Order: sequence, then C-alpha cells, then structure tokens
Amino acid sequence: MRVKFDVEFMDDAVLFIEELDEKAREKVLYNIRKSQYVLDPELFKKLNDEIWEFRTLFKKTSYRVFAFWDKADQANTLVIATHGIVKKTNKTPKQALEKAQQLRTEYFSNQEDT
Repeated sequence: MRVKFDVEFMDDAVLFIEELDEKAREKVLYNIRKSQYVLDPELFKKLNDEIWEFRTLFKKTSYRVFAFWDKADQANTLVIATHGIVKKTNKTPKQALEKAQQLRTEYFSNQEDT
C-alpha cells in the first residue's frame, strides 16, 4: 500500500502527544499512521473547509489531533497536525477549531516569507 500523505507535527501537537500516557500515545500515533494509508472518517475526518481531525478512541477516551492540508508542493501531499485535545463532549470545542485555524493562518503566512 502507498502512503496517501505525509504528516508533520507543529510544536503544540508534539507537546500534546508527548504528554499522553504511553499506551494512549501509541494508539494516537498508530491511528495517524493508519490514516495515511486508509481513507476512514473514523480516523481522519473533515470538520470544515480547512480543518480536519485525527480521531482516536482509547479506553473510552476520545483524543483529537487537529490538522490541515498543505498542497502547495504538488509532488508531496502534506498534512500539518496543529494541536490536540482530549474530547470531553460530543461537540468539538469552538476554541479548539479556532486555534487550528489560527495556526493554519500563521503556517501559510510563514511559508510566504520563505
């Protein structure tokens, strides 16, 4: 099977994943890797026009790592993971979406500077 996209992690995403206990961290990373090969909305779901989320359910706890696509380089499809949350309600927190959107905006404005 071929990888459909590469994933890069922003600092906030790395911090979130590092702070998880070992088993939860392994499951989150496993699901992110799996989503690179298999299109499954249970693993990687579109939230709005620009923001997606990697989804993991482990021991009755929902973990979300927010992300967006960077398709500027046509040769390599890239997904940028922005940050993560432990989801406590059925609805995605508005501030989590806003943070992902803000990090996306910063990312692309930094790309233009280079």
